[in-house]
Amino acid sequence: MSIRTEKAYVAWVERFLRFHRASNGSWKHPSQLGDPEINQFLIHLAVERKVAASTQNQALSAILFLYREILGQQVTFHAARATTPKRLPVVLSRREVRQVLRAIPQGPFRTMAGLMYGAGLRLMEVCRLRVKDVDFARKQIIVRDGKGQKDRAVPLPDRLADALKRQIDHVKSLHADDLQRGAGYVWLPYALDEKYPRAARSLKWQYLFPSRNLSTDPRSREALENEAGTETLRDTAQYTQMRRHHIHETTVQKQVAAAVKRAGIAKHASCHSLRHSFATHLLEDGHDLRTIQELLGHNDLNTTMIYTHVSSVGATGTPSPLDRL
Repeated sequence: MSIRTEKAYVAWVERFLRFHRASNGSWKHPSQLGDPEINQFLIHLAVERKVAASTQNQALSAILFLYREILGQQVTFHAARATTPKRLPVVLSRREVRQVLRAIPQGPFRTMAGLMYGAGLRLMEVCRLRVKDVDFARKQIIVRDGKGQKDRAVPLPDRLADALKRQIDHVKSLHADDLQRGAGYVWLPYALDEKYPRAARSLKWQYLFPSRNLSTDPRSREALENEAGTETLRDTAQYTQMRRHHIHETTVQKQVAAAVKRAGIAKHASCHSLRHSFATHLLEDGHDLRTIQELLGHNDLNTTMIYTHVSSVGATGTPSPLDRL
């Protein structure tokens, strides 16, 4: 699982145990808790805390993982999984998209926002792009290990070609400096770092939008601390292996939110709104739903069909009878 899932699951397990902590402040082991306690916690989240359906489902997944995978216990629960309400996506008009992009300063953040709208990429898909994923000859970008662990190809917008080439030149310069400093490593998925030891320092695997600062892998450090202790950890080569990660996603979100505000757009628009706008505008241009489904990486066509309700050629394309009076 991703490190985000790990952190989320650990946080929910801690909240679950805190919720059932004894009145004297003593902790109860999860094996002492069972189905009634799980149901009580889930009902508490829904009724008292009034959390979103997706939040309650995430908490349930974390607790089930704890009992089934860690403790090896089968549990049953009577609290129904919350149903996520279907809401219409926030879509920007073409003029509004143009205003937002112009409100972002020239540089990597405008390019990233351009990819979310011009190629329909999710925020994390843009952040995790590698140099090797950009194919100028075929005018396409390969999204590796997207949502659902699927790869897909999306169009490379011609307007972003020069900006992407400048970004790659920046990565080359930055990577060369890192190599001279003894760094130049990048995180590799799965066990590729063991299969290809030199790949972590190669240019093609570097992130297309790298972070400004070097960092250490939190998983490697935590594992070494558990095995060797902090004193031995300082002497290990793995601790001193500095890596350059990608730009943090919250930084991109803040840039887009500030641009929406500067553009004076009175919509609750975010990075994902650019992806929604990509799909809606393709539908308005006459592209079929199957093509849009492939570009977005949706498993189910029904997920893609939500854009017919916000498109001018869908439900909102029906003229109001008031306009005929």
